[in-house]
Amino acid sequence: MDSTAAGTASGEATRLAAVGVRYGAALVLDDVTLSLASGEQVAIIGPSGAGKTTLLHTLACSLRPAAGEIKVLGVNPWRLGDGDLHRLRRRLFLAPQAPPLPPRQRVVHAVLAGQLPQWGVVKSLKSLIYPVDAGIARDALARFRLEDKLYLRCDKLSGGERQRVALARLLVSQAELFLLDEPVSSLDPALAHAVLETLQAEASRRGATLVVSLHAVDLALMRFVRVIGVKGGRVAFDLPRAAVSEQLLADLYGAELNSSVQEAPEQPAAVLKLTRCI
Repeated sequence: MDSTAAGTASGEATRLAAVGVRYGAALVLDDVTLSLASGEQVAIIGPSGAGKTTLLHTLACSLRPAAGEIKVLGVNPWRLGDGDLHRLRRRLFLAPQAPPLPPRQRVVHAVLAGQLPQWGVVKSLKSLIYPVDAGIARDALARFRLEDKLYLRCDKLSGGERQRVALARLLVSQAELFLLDEPVSSLDPALAHAVLETLQAEASRRGATLVVSLHAVDLALMRFVRVIGVKGGRVAFDLPRAAVSEQLLADLYGAELNSSVQEAPEQPAAVLKLTRCI
């Protein structure tokens, strides 16, 4: 399934104009200009250390730009008061490559944490004692074939299972902007396709904007119609996938290119079935 835009959760675009981000004295993003339409689905590719993760955290309003202007879902987050900024962040979902799941936490609680922004204090505390809406968590896990892990402790999960539990948390959230950092890096190629298909279908269903950083170039080109290449903290290209040439990829990755290609699955993506990652 290819996806561009479907529906409009908020109707509000997300834009960066000449954005620069620093870690101390180091300029990690430099003069980045992008525009993401509401409901659009985009892949970000680039070599290790290119700035992909920093870009996602900037879009998630967790890093304040040192230069330029940013609007997230139509709003400049850094002109908001604390209360309004918190409410904006509730409309976002950032999934890091290594999900920070507490090791002794049960999977059901890890998934239901995606609903915490919508719960009051009383319901949140009650759910810590006995999980509220466990059926919702089970349904979300079932979309990744993990429903049998509902009451397992997180430290008993494999790396691929941990990634999928974090993505199940996204499914129970009410986010309008999905920001996913290498969400399938621990999965085999066939399972990676199936998981991305589930995420793209969910984004399309609710009209959410989906931004995914991927190390696997072929996966990005197969599943997304718009691909953004990032190198050295700058946007190297922002093109329809049909215009992403081998030369552009060679310029983007250099010697790292071969390690950025996964073996294609044996079955077409449309007929892939989810399997457990053991």
